[in-house]
Amino acid sequence: MKPLPQLLIVDDDREIATLLVDYLARFNFTTHVACDGPHMWLELERHPIDLVLLDVMLPGVDGLQLSREIRQHSTIPVIMLTTRNSTYDRVMGLEGGADDYVSKPFDPRELLARIQTVLRRAKPHQDSAAVLLHSDVVHFDGWVLHRADRTLKSPTGLIVVLSNAEFRLLSTFLKTPRRLFSCDQLVEQARGRDMDVFERSIDLLVSRLRQKLAQDPQAPSMIKTVRGVGYMLNVQSVQGRSAWRN
Repeated sequence: MKPLPQLLIVDDDREIATLLVDYLARFNFTTHVACDGPHMWLELERHPIDLVLLDVMLPGVDGLQLSREIRQHSTIPVIMLTTRNSTYDRVMGLEGGADDYVSKPFDPRELLARIQTVLRRAKPHQDSAAVLLHSDVVHFDGWVLHRADRTLKSPTGLIVVLSNAEFRLLSTFLKTPRRLFSCDQLVEQARGRDMDVFERSIDLLVSRLRQKLAQDPQAPSMIKTVRGVGYMLNVQSVQGRSAWRN
């Protein structure tokens, strides 16, 4: 059975959040709620969120800044919710990485339609990730991963051999590049027969893979650490294809 889409509502207005939870449940959405930035990051760590409904006016860090921070770490869709309705505010929200912008007060039916539209736009990327995961050969930022023998070819032609755990970790990252993973999510998605070792040493495993992906000591690391949150593979282009086309 296909899992239900999971939404995260980030709004400090409990009444609005409760109304949205109840309304969206009628359309088979699983919803989670956060009241500010710190709680938002916690919920993003705990659940595989498909879309964020993000209020602009929040205590502490506002929604515009949070949207920019999300976009730095992930391609997860974001819809801004706000009482601000000027063209300038809309442009600021969209330039900050939001996928859509809905003004309060809003008709729940319109918001539902916006959510469904944004999720449909995101679906091709999700489908591509599923195809990519089963490709024989994966190209990313000049690197080539050969799944059959679990080896990497660097942009300079150097062959890099991966352990089973390193291969699973890299495959997990490549499935959704530029997505932020918590350590628990990496353990869950990259589990294997040597799970006990992997779970106790996820940080060490990421460090080993990062070293194998390092080319220029002066260049930024391909695996980015978000302190206190987790890791992400910071690559610009990922493509998969069958081995016979290589």
